Amino acid sequence: MSLFTIIVALVLEQIHALPVGSAVRRPMARLASFLEDKFNDGGRGHGALAWGIGAALPASLLSLAYALLLHYQPVAAFLLGVATLYLTVGFRQFSHYFTGIHLALRQGELDEARRLLAEWRGRSGDRLGSGDIARLSIEQALLDSHRHVFAPLLWFAFLGPAGALFYRLAHGLDLQWGKRGETEFGEFGQFARQAFHFIDWVPIRVTAASFAVVGDFEGAAHCWRTQAVRWPEAGAGILLASGAGALGVRLGMPVHDAIPETGDVGDRPELGLGDDADPDFMQSTIGLVWRSLVLALLVLALIWVSGWVGV
Repeated sequence: MSLFTIIVALVLEQIHALPVGSAVRRPMARLASFLEDKFNDGGRGHGALAWGIGAALPASLLSLAYALLLHYQPVAAFLLGVATLYLTVGFRQFSHYFTGIHLALRQGELDEARRLLAEWRGRSGDRLGSGDIARLSIEQALLDSHRHVFAPLLWFAFLGPAGALFYRLAHGLDLQWGKRGETEFGEFGQFARQAFHFIDWVPIRVTAASFAVVGDFEGAAHCWRTQAVRWPEAGAGILLASGAGALGVRLGMPVHDAIPETGDVGDRPELGLGDDADPDFMQSTIGLVWRSLVLALLVLALIWVSGWVGV
């Protein structure tokens, strides 16, 4: 049933894209803001309590509801699983940006490509060149494919719908709290950051390995082994190094943006091997991600078949 649930949810998402802003991001931001207002005293302990209420509690309640439905109403359990995956998993939660940027670069519309990239990443880049835009878009697509597709699917395979919800809630709270460093915010976000690092430790390596398997394996393995440790965020470094090596493209490196506040100029070591990023490599990135998804579905199918035969 899990494999069929995943396929149905992915097909539905391709047919009708979820309005991710109103259905996911804004509710997540409101939840995080509400919990922050109620619990933030600047301490780590209250941050852990708020994280438990915001991430662990909803996942636990969903797990209980799914187990009861699976026992008494399997069809309702299936529909609940599809609905949960539809909300938590999907390429079209981010791919419209990537597709729009790719098309704009193909047509030479740099201003439109810059606008879409700035909206996607949440930071401006008014002086980015076409190569910088392609490079940053590939990086963001590799990261988002992991966070919006592969990682929640892996947690779904382990824990059912509750696993996918748990991952996305933990990721959302990490985005809202984990990266904030204001003095008045205190240590409230430390637990969210550390918890998500633990939750994402295995999935990010599974995704990186899948990129290696369906791409240039030797290049991905080499870049993962020698370059990932230089990236400021270890997990992202593994994913980007493996993806860059699998594609045979150079990622990372400082970008040509004269506005330091954007964060685009800084500690960005080179990742990958081969040629500089361009729109052709953006097309290759789409192929890499889809091949990785097919690989994941084949593995799940083999597990399902082996379990069925074992019975």
